Amino acid sequence: MSSSVALLVGGVVGLVVGVLVATLLRRPRRPDLEQSAPSDGAAPEAVLSRRLLDLIDPAVVLIDPDDVVLVANPAARSLGIVRDTRLLVPELLELARAVRDGGRRRAEVSLPGSVVGGGPRQVGVLGVRLERGSDPAAGPVALVLQDVTEARRVEAVRRDFVANVGHELKTPVGALSLLAEAIEDAADDPETVRRFATRMTHEADRLARLVRELIDLSRLQGGEPLPELVPVEVDTVIAEAVDRTKLAASAKQIAIVTGGEGGLVVRGVEYQLATAVTNLLANAVAYSPEHTRIAVSARARAGFVEITVTDNGIGIPREDRSRVFERFYRVDQSRASRTGGTGLGLAIVKHVATNHGGSVSVWSEEGLGSTFTLRIPLAAGADTPATPGPAGDAPAEHDLAGGPPAADAPKGRS
Repeated sequence: MSSSVALLVGGVVGLVVGVLVATLLRRPRRPDLEQSAPSDGAAPEAVLSRRLLDLIDPAVVLIDPDDVVLVANPAARSLGIVRDTRLLVPELLELARAVRDGGRRRAEVSLPGSVVGGGPRQVGVLGVRLERGSDPAAGPVALVLQDVTEARRVEAVRRDFVANVGHELKTPVGALSLLAEAIEDAADDPETVRRFATRMTHEADRLARLVRELIDLSRLQGGEPLPELVPVEVDTVIAEAVDRTKLAASAKQIAIVTGGEGGLVVRGVEYQLATAVTNLLANAVAYSPEHTRIAVSARARAGFVEITVTDNGIGIPREDRSRVFERFYRVDQSRASRTGGTGLGLAIVKHVATNHGGSVSVWSEEGLGSTFTLRIPLAAGADTPATPGPAGDAPAEHDLAGGPPAADAPKGRS
C-alpha cells in the first residue's frame, strides 16, 4: 500500500478500534445485533460510538475466531463483501487469519465486480486484533477497508502521462540536436544550412506547441480553478476557430464552410471553447486530402448547443474510435509525425467539454470522413428553436461524403 493510503487507513483505525471496544466488547453480542439500534438502556457513549461507526466512510468489519461477522457497518455492506454473518471475499478471510496469528497486517485486496456490483474495486485493508484475555487469537479481528480504486487509477494515469511526455519531448529535442550538428558540419554550404534551419524551425514549433498544449491540459484537469462561466456567443467561438485554422486550410486548398443556427448562447469560457473548436478544425485539416471541404455548424437541441465539425478525411477505424480522446493516442503514428500532431488536441477538447458540463463524440467511417460533435449546455433563458431536431441521438444526414454529420450543414463554400 502506498504511504498516503496507509496513513489514511491508519488514521481512522484508532478511532474505529476505540468505537468497537466501547460498543461491542463490553458484553457478549449476538451476530445479528449489529443490525439493530442500541437499546434504550445502553450507555450514552455506546450509542454515540455506534452511530459514529455507522457514519464513517471506511468500511469496518468485526469477525470472531470462527470467521463469523459480528459487526459490519453500512459502508461494508454497501461494498457487498458481507452477506448475513459471512464474509464473502476469501482474501479478507485469509488476512483475518494472518492477523490472529501474527498481529496487525496491511494489504491491498482486489474486490471482484461480481461481489461489489459494477467494476472491480481495489481496497486498502488494515487488520488488527482486539485481544481478550490471555489468548490473543481468541479475540475478534477488526478489518478497516478504504476504497483506493480511484487513487490507483490516478497513479497509473500519472505514470503513463510522465512516460508519454518524456517520449514526446525526446523526438523534437533529439531532432533539434541532430540538425544543429548538421548545420555546424555544413557551415560552408549556405543552401544546406537554409534547409536544415527550416527543419529546425519546424521542430521548434512542434516543441512549442507540445509545451503549450501540456500547459492547457494541466489547467483543464484541475491545476487551476475553472474561470467563472459567462454567456458566450457560439457564432463568435466558431468565427475565432475558423480564423485560427484558415492559414493551414488554405495551404491544402481546403474550404471551411460555416452554417447552422445563428445567435446561440452558452455559458462558458470563451477562449476554452474557441480552443476546443480550433482543435477539432485543425484535426480535420490535418487528416483531410487537398481540395476538399470542412463544414462547421451549430444548432440547439435538448438544452444543449451542438457544434459539429465534418470532414472528407481518411476516417477512423472502428477499433480506434473509443480511444481518440485519450492523451497522446494517435490512430496513425507515421502520419502524425508528418503533420506534427502532439496527440493532445482531442484530449483538450474532451476536458473543455467536461468542464462545461457537456460532452464530445465522434462518428466516422474509413474513407468517408468524420464528424465530431461538441455539446455544451445552453445558457439559462436562451431561446431554443420551435422545430425539434431529428429524433434520437444519431448524427443527422451527411451532406459532404456520404455519412452523418450535423443537421443544417451548409451547402455552399466559404
